[in-house]
Amino acid sequence: MDARTIRPDPRLASPAEVPLTWDPERDDVLVVRQVRQETADVKTFVLAPATPARFRYLPGQFITLDLDIDGVRLNRCYTLSSSPTRPDTVAITVKRVPGGPVSNFLHDRLQEGSLLRAVGPMGDFTCAQHEAPKYLFLSGGSGITPVMSMARAHADLATGADIAFLHSARSPADIIFRAELDLMARTTPTFRFAAICEADAPFEPWHGLRGRLSLAHLEAVVPDFRAREVFVCGPAPYMAAVRDMLRAAGFDMARHHEESFDFATLAAAEPEVAAEVIAAEGEAVATRVHRVEFRKSGRVIECPEDMNVLEAARRAGMRLPSSCTKGLCGTCKCKLAEGTVEMKHGGGIRQREIDAGMVLICCARPTSDLVIER
Repeated sequence: MDARTIRPDPRLASPAEVPLTWDPERDDVLVVRQVRQETADVKTFVLAPATPARFRYLPGQFITLDLDIDGVRLNRCYTLSSSPTRPDTVAITVKRVPGGPVSNFLHDRLQEGSLLRAVGPMGDFTCAQHEAPKYLFLSGGSGITPVMSMARAHADLATGADIAFLHSARSPADIIFRAELDLMARTTPTFRFAAICEADAPFEPWHGLRGRLSLAHLEAVVPDFRAREVFVCGPAPYMAAVRDMLRAAGFDMARHHEESFDFATLAAAEPEVAAEVIAAEGEAVATRVHRVEFRKSGRVIECPEDMNVLEAARRAGMRLPSSCTKGLCGTCKCKLAEGTVEMKHGGGIRQREIDAGMVLICCARPTSDLVIER
């Protein structure tokens, strides 16, 4: 579709008309409404349903794109950087990765009017399930997107929550959403933003916090961080360093929540591309990944050892029966034909079923390659 054929949304003329909630089971086509250049290698794509509808999701959740790129079908999950308080569109913010087929396809070929297929939104990384008077959002590189969604939601709703937001970037030119975050800090008395940069940008020396996030940074900028609910997103080593730092500082880890970018799955599927991602974020990744075969459907996915099978399947674009995702209801129960898992359930499966080889894939993490009868 040519961008010039785009017409104003009919809801502008009839705001009282409330459309359906977007349901990818009914219509999974999304239209690119706008493309924004955030930094030299990061773009935001604003998406709306092809058939007018509104999105319902929690800040911090993600969607999975189902793409056909030069005859090859690829699935990639992207966190929504938009806020559910603005339900007529969603937005994904994507960093270009040298050699990455999906990120380069999105950057080079998507324009206003382009069509995409997607499933979701989904995911458990959200402040909506952990209400608190004070929050600390920590992000590294491209990991800013889910916590930006949370910050935007709080700002739109004027919740009054005390939010401190610390973002780590390679240089000031790489700070995604910098102008908007600075504006939020100026206009919202309970919102603070600080960036930490490793180096200067061309023609822009950095006069703020330098290096990588440290306990000294936290103590200086957020001295009451131990009293806050903490949400962390970024490359795996960044998040591991944050975990170690918080534990050493005596933080109550029950109030620590994290969401890694899916680097482990990417490393298994496209190791060369993963190496570029790692280099781009200035980090290293080391997570073991296992092959999971769904025998009846014929689908094969990759699942990191630190991710449950259901989550990995969803991120690969599979639609599997599930409900509670906490090991309580038993909806996702499957027969494990081959392999071993680590499973901590909430009572949704009986011991005799476990002895017979059944597993709840919502709370089963692989310890070997798997074959599942589904």
